Amino acid sequence: MIFTFAYPYLLLLLLLLPALAWLKGKQGRPAAFMYSSTQLVAGVSSKTRSRAGKFLAALRWLALIMFIIALAQPRFTRSEATIRASGVDIVVAIDLSGSMESEDFELSGERVNRLTMAKSVLKKFVEKRPNDRIGLVAFAGKAYIACPLTLDHDFLEQNIDRLMLHQIEDGTAIGSGLSGAANRLRDLKAKSKIVILMTDGQNNAGKISPLTAAEAAKALGVKVYTIGIGTRGQAPMPVNVFGQKRYQMVQVDIDEETLTKIATETGGKYYRADNAERFKDIYDEIDQLEKTEVDVKKFTEHRELFQIVVAFGLAVLLAELGLKHTVMRRLP
Repeated sequence: MIFTFAYPYLLLLLLLLPALAWLKGKQGRPAAFMYSSTQLVAGVSSKTRSRAGKFLAALRWLALIMFIIALAQPRFTRSEATIRASGVDIVVAIDLSGSMESEDFELSGERVNRLTMAKSVLKKFVEKRPNDRIGLVAFAGKAYIACPLTLDHDFLEQNIDRLMLHQIEDGTAIGSGLSGAANRLRDLKAKSKIVILMTDGQNNAGKISPLTAAEAAKALGVKVYTIGIGTRGQAPMPVNVFGQKRYQMVQVDIDEETLTKIATETGGKYYRADNAERFKDIYDEIDQLEKTEVDVKKFTEHRELFQIVVAFGLAVLLAELGLKHTVMRRLP
């Protein structure tokens, strides 16, 4: 925080004060008494001259200085911040079907399921895009809005954390998830509208086919990046056996052909996230691809001191007037 003036050129008025003081001193003060002869006051000519007049004059000049400074509008200014409006709106559609429970990823040395891995890379992606509005759609047998488009990424991450399996009726309604995500972007006037669709299966639920949803997204100017989640071949699915966690190998069945067509139709790209590093790289690549020109707006936070300076000037002026008519009163 630094000290600044809104109208610093008004401080040039302070340069006039010495000239005014010199002119006032040259003219002298008007006589308090008129005598026909100086011999009449010869007896008091040797008395020490009081400094009260100089002190009161100094107070008057100080008050005038304060008023000039107040006109210049002094203030404390917080360092400038820059807001970058990226012009990119993103909706992430994430699969919450039962197969997302397969634990074919490793995160920080521990085996985790597909949803945990997807949430982890998504949160890091959000952190890299602080100036984008990002929303969230969750789907399984049906699609639901998990978070509206927002710049409040703390709120968004809280909603990402709340995503859990088995909250929605099971199934994989890819078409419904994509349609719901694209609709979030329908009436927005962003430079770029993006949907990131993450799924680990084939469309087997919902009333909208994935390719029909892709055509609708294209008509709305929405680009879709699709991500197939899961290792190739088989994946370990946790099962409960007498209260103990065991794994059962299940076939990974991702409809890569449809996901590729969705991405191609809308101008996006299809990715296969078959391990943790690849998953991270995918989001890094999307982050690099979706960069647009930005509008830069600067703002400065001010703490105005005008009232404080004026109040101080008035206090000095009142003090001068008070002393002038009390303890430092002069005759007549």
